[in-house]
Amino acid sequence: MKVVVLGAGVIGISTAYELACDGHDVIVVDRCEDVALETSNANGGQLSSDHGEPLAAPGVIRKAIKWLGKHDAPLLYRLRLDPQLWSWTLQFMSNCKDPLFWDNAAHILRLSLYSRQRIRDILARETIAFDRLSTGILTLYHNDKDFNVALNNVQSMKELGSVREILDRKGCIEHEPALEFSSAPISGGIFTPNDESGDCYLFTKALAECCRRRGVQFQFNTTVTTIERKDWRVKSVQTDKGPIEADVYVLALGSYSPLFVQELGLNLPIYPAKGYSVTVPVKDDTKAPKTSITSKDYKLVFSRLGNKLRVAGMLEFNGYDTNLDASRARVVLENALKLFPRAADRDHAEFWTGLRPQTPDSVPILGRARQENLVLNTGHGMLGWTMAMGSARIAADLAAHRAPEIDVDGFGWERFA
Repeated sequence: MKVVVLGAGVIGISTAYELACDGHDVIVVDRCEDVALETSNANGGQLSSDHGEPLAAPGVIRKAIKWLGKHDAPLLYRLRLDPQLWSWTLQFMSNCKDPLFWDNAAHILRLSLYSRQRIRDILARETIAFDRLSTGILTLYHNDKDFNVALNNVQSMKELGSVREILDRKGCIEHEPALEFSSAPISGGIFTPNDESGDCYLFTKALAECCRRRGVQFQFNTTVTTIERKDWRVKSVQTDKGPIEADVYVLALGSYSPLFVQELGLNLPIYPAKGYSVTVPVKDDTKAPKTSITSKDYKLVFSRLGNKLRVAGMLEFNGYDTNLDASRARVVLENALKLFPRAADRDHAEFWTGLRPQTPDSVPILGRARQENLVLNTGHGMLGWTMAMGSARIAADLAAHRAPEIDVDGFGWERFA
């Protein structure tokens, strides 16, 4: 069977790999000149399978209102005449209530834990170097109020399958000695020992090489213009290099996915959530973290990538703007240095920005479209790499009309219809 995968980020490449392992003839199409040059390029570097909390959570609206107008706010909502944003926002607000929050958390954890097993199976048979660290993720809380809220949720998350350990301030420093030099207060933390970290870009590049060895073809510098349909099937994909025909098509274009399916009768509520990262050389190994860190107050994640430290954060709703706002990027660096003030060489910091494809409920859109030969694998938000291999296996199963190994009820576009 011939399958065209639209998108060469970590979601698209993972899907191409699974399809190729199944023996299909696979073509990957992307507008960039190589793989993982957009959202998958310089993300936070966490494989956070035990972190299933959706962005739409009780209390988040109150915080967002408090941050309105603050340029250095971790969540920046730029008010604009954008019907897509307003529609998305209304759906987001409806998902902030307790019952839906826990339903969405259950979906995220189910897919993330499945994906963890898939990636470990693949790493057991493929040689992929990506600065992998299997030292868990430590989530820090910098005030007692937020820490107490997190403690109240620990048991509920455990019941959904998440493995978590509660640590006091002393326990946090014992897990990560570099925190001893932090100027930020630490009330406590939650440690997820089975989580990992690494470089998503290196992982995607290496997996693309595995794809090539299995016969996957790549068409780079090729921009998709429209998806042509005939009755209830996709007939072809039109590009600036001409049409491409296949038996099955997989949509993995991240934030840009909704733009290509409107004419197919689908309105996917995926909105681009802009994020920033900074990569800095480590200047003192003893004062830089070796465990991946999530800071709840500063809304930052830290990952050690060899002799460099990657810090990512910020959430900005500003349409498809991909310009790097230098002042917001520097906020990421300045806040990072509050936690690890002697760790990094700030004078050689490299800044990056990208668009995360965010759904209102933080659950990806995974399933068949209205057209029976179009599979949707998109909308993974800030957990794209975490969910990638599980989503890829499900997409490959759906392409072959096989039942996925896990329950995918609640992942389809129908929940937003």
